[in-house]
Amino acid sequence: ILQDMLLQLLFVLIAIIIGARLGGIGLGVLGGLGLAILTFVFGLEPTSPPIDVMLMIVAVIAAASCMQAAGGLDLMVKWAEKLLRKNPSKITLLSPLVTYIFTFIAGTGHVAYSVLPVIAEVATETKIRPERPLGIAVIASQQAITASPISAATALLSMLSGHNISLMDILMISVPCTLIGVLVGAFCSLHVGKELAEDPEYLRRVANEEFTSDKYRAKGVENHHAALLSVIIFIAATIGIVLFGSMTELRPWFSLPDGSLRQMQMAHIIEILMLSAAALILLVTRTDGIKAVQGSVFSAGMQAVVAIFGIAWMGDTFIGGNMAELKGSIEHIVTEMPWLFGLALFVMSILLFSQAATIRAMLPLGIAL
Repeated sequence: ILQDMLLQLLFVLIAIIIGARLGGIGLGVLGGLGLAILTFVFGLEPTSPPIDVMLMIVAVIAAASCMQAAGGLDLMVKWAEKLLRKNPSKITLLSPLVTYIFTFIAGTGHVAYSVLPVIAEVATETKIRPERPLGIAVIASQQAITASPISAATALLSMLSGHNISLMDILMISVPCTLIGVLVGAFCSLHVGKELAEDPEYLRRVANEEFTSDKYRAKGVENHHAALLSVIIFIAATIGIVLFGSMTELRPWFSLPDGSLRQMQMAHIIEILMLSAAALILLVTRTDGIKAVQGSVFSAGMQAVVAIFGIAWMGDTFIGGNMAELKGSIEHIVTEMPWLFGLALFVMSILLFSQAATIRAMLPLGIAL
């Protein structure tokens, strides 16, 4: 039995590695191929596909895409650009906070891309090594996914609702921990690498006139009023999700045919509020819905949906089919050293390229342990 499990694990890892190398939707479709091998070759029964995970991401991406189409993201980038250009000497400390806030509000790290050219230019003009603010800014964006109340990774933790853990309980840990980590990282980044004035490669490129004197300017906002409205609507929906997640008494109850009551799931609340926000943005700002699906946020988000569809379903099937063996072999280790499960989540996130896919694949095992 152990040999079968190890062989299955090998196929799972091969599918992940090849899929990651293919890029785009490659990770998701290779997950589907791995699932086919687990099902038809090894005889594992496939678990239910991660429908709620995908629908939550689709709803959030729909709202973020509509905000981008209405000019909301461009407006946020303009605000960030003004802040960074006014305080160029503090670029290494401010840039991670900017990307953190962007991702925290939008629930996806893809929104932070637009501000990276601004960070690079301001740093170079101020003779600050660009890798210092850029490196920590990207890390801060990823940390914010863990803290954002509307990211798929955080929303998935609604699976813990039966264990008397609310969204606010999670945010009270994740927000201060990630913020403190980002600030510590920013201070450490102040001393990364040589100063530009002492860097021979930089001096060589300056001597060869390889640097352009053109100024980078963030994309202009066509309709400032519509852009501002889209940001306000999106943030209002996010606040609504936090309120419903932290105050369980606000969630509606429904009567079942057998006379019992069932409370509305957080996954459904997130989906409804985000779809409503997307609709309101299109209606209030009179934005073309076609424009929303042509933006970078929609494209990147749909790739994430396909990745989670294949990879998380494959991982869930592997863990579900080998739950008894996994519990028997690692239960005592994880009980004595709980931090090892955190390390497992860390490694799986590297392999799966997605915190949400990792949570979907690993949380059932964690709850069982």
